[in-house]
Amino acid sequence: MLSPEALERLGASLRHARRMRGLRLKDLAAISECSESMLSKIETGRAVPSLALVRRIVKGLDVSLHDLFAQPTAEVPLVHRIGGRPTVAVGRVGALPSVMLEFLMPRGDGLMLEANIHTVSPGGSSAGATSHVGEEFGYVLDGELDLTVDGDTVRIKKGDSFAFRSERPHSYRNPGNLPARVLWVNTPPTY
Repeated sequence: MLSPEALERLGASLRHARRMRGLRLKDLAAISECSESMLSKIETGRAVPSLALVRRIVKGLDVSLHDLFAQPTAEVPLVHRIGGRPTVAVGRVGALPSVMLEFLMPRGDGLMLEANIHTVSPGGSSAGATSHVGEEFGYVLDGELDLTVDGDTVRIKKGDSFAFRSERPHSYRNPGNLPARVLWVNTPPTY
């Protein structure tokens, strides 16, 4: 038996996953072979679904049971201090990394949000367009980028922000002579 807190967490996770995929209650109810009313009750923590129904729902959402029941662990630090955050270099532009990702959020089970600082070297890029389930938000801290979404390119500069659904093909490139730094937030985590 799930505790009221676990039911509420499961419901919130299901609702979030459904919304991230652009599905209405009606759509997911049809896919998972249950009523909209039952699905609504599950999402609000007012009904306990059977394991068989949970399996049909997660299959329709293309997520795992682990993802839905995952809880933050005690080992995940609350704070990531400057200089202690993990970074990863992606690609090369001459002797420099094309993009350096600095992970701002601790990694752990149950986190549905990801935040990084993308430092993009002059001439650096995302190395092609990508698309995936989710949403993205960015704020340019320094420099400039050419951001391309659905084939349309816009130049964004320090102080500019952007947001879009991640299913839209997107890429970026630094056309300037200085590194660009962008606070980039997306859900669900993609890195």
